[in-house]
Amino acid sequence: MYTPIFLKTENELNKIIKRQRNTKHDMAILYVSLWDKASQTLVAAIKEKLPNPDPTKRSKPLFIVESFSMPHAFVIHHTTKLPHLVQYKRLGLESEDYLSQVYHELGV
Repeated sequence: MYTPIFLKTENELNKIIKRQRNTKHDMAILYVSLWDKASQTLVAAIKEKLPNPDPTKRSKPLFIVESFSMPHAFVIHHTTKLPHLVQYKRLGLESEDYLSQVYHELGV
């Protein structure tokens, strides 16, 4: 289960990635464009399904990065196709840009 967090600046994202490298906590970054219909639909589904995670279960942060306000952040993970989900897990990094798989991974 994920808790969505919308980022506003590239500096925030850089700090989060740096912190993750030190702590190795599970987290995910979702790259979207609000001009892309698939991204709009996915963000709407996330807002509807993920705003109140179950307090009995541990939730991981899902940092949502929008292309208009943070265009240079897309270079970090070589993002060219949207939406793009990058998951940091203890065993490594997983990257997914296939839309149905992104929905499956997020549980939306």
